[in-house]
Amino acid sequence: MKEASNQNRSFVDDIDKEETFPLNLEDTRDDLKFLLKGSQLIKVKSGSWQKQRFYKLQEDCKTIWQESKKMLRTPESQTFSIEDIRDVRSGHKTEGMEKYAKNIPEHLCFSIVFKDQRKNLDLIANSEDDANHWITGLGKIIAHSNSMNQKQKLQHWIHSCLRKADKNKDNKMSLKELKNFLKEVNIEVNDYHAKKIFQHCDKSKTEALEDEEIEEFYKILTERKEIDNIFQKYADAEGFMSCQNLVRFLYETQQEEDAVVAAPALIQRYEPNERAKRGNAMTKDGFLMYLLSEDGNIFNPSHSKVYQDMTQPLSHYLVSSSHNTYLMEDQLTGPSSTEAYIRALTKGCRCVELDCWDGPNSEPVIYHGYTLTSKILFSDVIKAIKNYAFKTSPYPVIISLENHCSLDQQKVMAQHMTTILQDMLLVVPIDGNRSHFPSPEVRWDRRHLLPGLLGHQVGENTPRLEKGAPTEEQSLLRVLAVIRGEGKRKELLNISSIFFLPLPFSLFWFSPFV
Repeated sequence: MKEASNQNRSFVDDIDKEETFPLNLEDTRDDLKFLLKGSQLIKVKSGSWQKQRFYKLQEDCKTIWQESKKMLRTPESQTFSIEDIRDVRSGHKTEGMEKYAKNIPEHLCFSIVFKDQRKNLDLIANSEDDANHWITGLGKIIAHSNSMNQKQKLQHWIHSCLRKADKNKDNKMSLKELKNFLKEVNIEVNDYHAKKIFQHCDKSKTEALEDEEIEEFYKILTERKEIDNIFQKYADAEGFMSCQNLVRFLYETQQEEDAVVAAPALIQRYEPNERAKRGNAMTKDGFLMYLLSEDGNIFNPSHSKVYQDMTQPLSHYLVSSSHNTYLMEDQLTGPSSTEAYIRALTKGCRCVELDCWDGPNSEPVIYHGYTLTSKILFSDVIKAIKNYAFKTSPYPVIISLENHCSLDQQKVMAQHMTTILQDMLLVVPIDGNRSHFPSPEVRWDRRHLLPGLLGHQVGENTPRLEKGAPTEEQSLLRVLAVIRGEGKRKELLNISSIFFLPLPFSLFWFSPFV
């Protein structure tokens, strides 16, 4: 635990390396110093609740401390981990900022968006410089965390759990605190065994472990006999695995095809013992470091990018879909939010659902019909989809419209989609092909759009779209009317109507089922 300041120093040193952060070094150092010093920010919770609070980065460079005026708030509840941050957004990029800080200049505003279900933290800085320090500084720390290898992430996680377990913050671990730590890391051990190991590691006889003693305690508890057996199978009597035996292990156990080339490189990369490294051999510590690394991961690194055939029609693929996308919580009384769409899209979701209903002031809204869930504007959702559809994936996004709107508000929907999405909206099949869907990798370019007949006859009473080149708004409105399909007409319809929003353009596809 005494290593917190050293780890902080190490983090600052990492920032000075151009390969870690290809940014202006002086600016980076200034950002970090500013965050460690902290600053006053206005926390925004509603139109009437906007209060000054002090925020600062803790010395471990892993947690943010926030001032609280609540009487019974515990110290733990006044901090949050940077690991829990999904995104830091500048300006009015969250629903809260759009609602409650619209009149505040965008350059003063930023929001911290969390990975879990907790609410966004909307903040207003005193100056543009302060806001930039927070936005860029947090961004660099998050990027540093994301760039860590598997072993570094494990050490980082262990350190965070140890810090949590050290209730009195004395950088020492009592037996009780270590038991709490074991619960945090999901290690089950009976009290007798834990006490026996604790006494073995307590070399100083102070009834508290620190530094190397804590490390030894954890190492003993997490020993894996099966890994020991594998290592001993390939190691010599002195505890060294030769390069030749490492090649055997890579071939026989790991099924690596280029083992002869890989083995020497792995020794140089992961072996901490200089004597073993000079002898082109690997110790057990080096072997464990290799197993915990990206090279030892069962996942094929070449599959971190799309490697499947993406030239087939869209209907040949399973799509990552979201049902009732607008809901943040339950479907009876939970809140609806544009943030739910942003989170789904940035996680790679390619199909989102919009349940559309008539709203006040002639503005369509989205909510779970006939329930107490809150309502959000249809136009706000379309804006969110436009801004975040391709942050994670370049492939088309399907917008599934469950339309319950009157004809008048369908017209408003059509206006919003055409004015907000503009050139991202394609209103006729690419190259006029109605026999099958395009592939995800087709060139989604307006030069491929051919005006003409947009509809498809499916029944005697089905509305037909006339030939010619209708405006996008007219075409879209007709399709929305078909989507609605009430009464007898609904039984006659056999039409698929979906949106695709590929980068940099998007399309509206109208086709019979295939």
